[in-house]
Amino acid sequence: MEAFFKFKEYGTNYRREIVAGLVTFVTMAYIIIVNQQILSMTGIPAGAVTLATCIAAAIGTLMMVLANVPYAQAPGMGLNAFFTFTVCFGLGFSWQQALAMVLICGVINFVITVTRVRKFIIASIPKVLQCAIGAGIGIFIAYIGIKNAGLLSFTSDPGTYVALGDGDPLTTTIIAGSGTIPGIVSINTIPLIMGVVALIIMGVLMVLKVPGAILIAIVASTLLGIPFGLVNFEFATYFKELGSNFGELGAVFGQSVIAIPSLFADTGKIIIVIATIFAFSLTDTFDTIGTFIGTGRSTGIFSEEEIDNITKTHGFKTRLEKALLADSLATFFGALFGTSNTTTYVESAAGIAAGGRTGFTALTTAVCFIAAMFFAPVVQAVPGWATAPALIIVGVLMAVPLKDINWHDLTDAIPAFFAAITMAFFYSITTGIAIGFIFYCITKLATGRYKEIHPVLIVITLLFIANFVITAIL
Repeated sequence: MEAFFKFKEYGTNYRREIVAGLVTFVTMAYIIIVNQQILSMTGIPAGAVTLATCIAAAIGTLMMVLANVPYAQAPGMGLNAFFTFTVCFGLGFSWQQALAMVLICGVINFVITVTRVRKFIIASIPKVLQCAIGAGIGIFIAYIGIKNAGLLSFTSDPGTYVALGDGDPLTTTIIAGSGTIPGIVSINTIPLIMGVVALIIMGVLMVLKVPGAILIAIVASTLLGIPFGLVNFEFATYFKELGSNFGELGAVFGQSVIAIPSLFADTGKIIIVIATIFAFSLTDTFDTIGTFIGTGRSTGIFSEEEIDNITKTHGFKTRLEKALLADSLATFFGALFGTSNTTTYVESAAGIAAGGRTGFTALTTAVCFIAAMFFAPVVQAVPGWATAPALIIVGVLMAVPLKDINWHDLTDAIPAFFAAITMAFFYSITTGIAIGFIFYCITKLATGRYKEIHPVLIVITLLFIANFVITAIL
């Protein structure tokens, strides 16, 4: 096992890798319940979505084991919302047809990976934007942590939001516009106070360089919340429903394949179908590329030489190449079981920060997702405010690449700035990358420095612009 995972080469050991895998899992386990809540709105049985989420995450993460990298995969946030609110509710496709689109997206991702298209995309990204993407992901992760800790409040002006649902606060989704103003909540409840305490505990342990600081802080915070009734265990109902959940999964499995012919049966909708698949693929691809470049370069998981020379190797020899292949297959298998696009999670950075360096970290996380199918209440018992500090601390660690940007050269500073901050503002890695690419091309062309723009980058930027137009039309 040590030889396979190359522990000595990467300076790690079993204990460190297991702790890192557990940290990764607990920081991203929220997707099990959140994905169920979002996708079940389309009519997919809730129990089937829960199991499909765990299975897709387990399969995708196990593929990362073969690449020997400490990354985990699961159905992506944002992509599941696009699946539900745009594809099903907005465009009127059935959930079976939406899954068929995701399945086709998985095939496309695999094709562009084996044909080396993804390699050329990575090679076309200038180092200034690679640094900005890394820092931007850090800011994005920290923002997720602040939100998960419950420290944000949003006030919407009348007439600036749309309510999707029956008006019940527990089942209605609010889509608000720019009339919504964020702010900090009053820290006057026990959960909020506990979240702040958890952040302080983790920060102190990290500063003191205590081994396993992140996991220790998460466990300690969770235990502190038990006397206050902040940790809930609801075993009975879940175990009674477990058998029927597997029955629902059986009815959903393979529906993505069966529904493919219906996508192209109506010739009037073919353009919309193609545009939607394109939107799925573009977001899926760049979420992954952004995560790999952003976390891999700054932590040393992928060396600079490995990233810079990716187009000079053939096949799948390096860890980065194998990781790209693993990611390209995950969406396909996720769609088979009944969930939206499966992608590499930025929360993997929490496990990397805890010391994860090899695929054994991913193996630990995958085992946790398998167990979560049967013990979901235990997983959901870990409160968001206990895991949120890990994401905030990781955000701090990932902001380091900002120092490598030449802020005095505005042709670099402007695109880098927008790439870094818009990921968090728009809650999307892909959107941040797109805006960074667009401003990079504009600033370089405006100053006559067009030779600094890689031809592939121009093509990608045009595709991003087309995607913005298509999304606006849809």
